[in-house]
Amino acid sequence: MIADTSIRKIMADSIAPRTPASFALQVAGLGKHVALPSGELTILDDVGFDVAHGDTVAIVGASGSGKSTLLSLMAGLDVPSNGQVSLDGAPLSALDEDGRARVRGEKVGFVFQSFQLLPSLTALENVMLPLELRGDREVEAPARAILEKVGLGQRLGHYPRQLSGGEQQRVALARAFVTRPSLLFADEPTGNLDTHTGQAVIELLFELNADAGTTLVLVTHDDHLALRCRRRLRLDSGRLVADDIVADDLRVSA
Repeated sequence: MIADTSIRKIMADSIAPRTPASFALQVAGLGKHVALPSGELTILDDVGFDVAHGDTVAIVGASGSGKSTLLSLMAGLDVPSNGQVSLDGAPLSALDEDGRARVRGEKVGFVFQSFQLLPSLTALENVMLPLELRGDREVEAPARAILEKVGLGQRLGHYPRQLSGGEQQRVALARAFVTRPSLLFADEPTGNLDTHTGQAVIELLFELNADAGTTLVLVTHDDHLALRCRRRLRLDSGRLVADDIVADDLRVSA
C-alpha cells in the first residue's frame, strides 16, 4: 500500500467525507490488458487514485510504464479491460463512444507532445474549432482573445507550417483552454521543444491553468515540469508505486 505522508491530506480526509462530487477525477481498479500471440500483456494493473478539483498532478515513470495508456483511459479515448474512471462523479464506463466524446467536449482539454494542429487551418481556425464542434454561437472573439493572451495576436492567419515549434504549442495551449475545461490532460507538452522554449511553454501552461482554475493532469519525463505540480504519481511496469505530495501549495512556482 502506498504511504501518504501529507499531514494536511490526512487531516482533511478525517474531517470531510469522500463523495464523488469532491473529485474532478476518480480512477478505481484500472487495468488494461492486450492479447498477444505469446500471451496476455498487462499494460496497467489495478491502478487507483483520486484527483481533487483544482489540483495539479504529474504522472511519471520510465518509457513503457503505462503513462500514456493511463492518460488515454482517463480521458475516455480508450476503454479499460477492468476498473473505472469517473469525471465529476460520472463513470465513463456508463457512456458509449458518442457519450464519452460529448463529455470530453464539455469538460476536457488536451495538449499533446506533437501539437496535433490541423495543417489546413490557420492558428485562429485551429483555436475556433473546438468551440464550433461544441456548438458555441460565438467562436471568433474568444479564440482571438486567448491567442492574444499567449502572445500570438500577430499570428492569427498563419498556418502551422509557418510557425515554430514553440508557437505551435502556444496555439495548442490556446485551443485547449479556449473552451474553459474543468480538466486538462497534457501528454509530454514540452517533449518536442528545446529547453529554453520548453521552459517558456511550462510557464505559460501554469499561468493559464492558474487563471482558469483548471484541474491539470500531465504525463512527463521532465523532472522540472513534474516538480511544478503539487502531486506526483509514479508508475512502474503498469502499477502505481508512489503517490507523493511535492508541495502543499496547489499552485507551485519555480
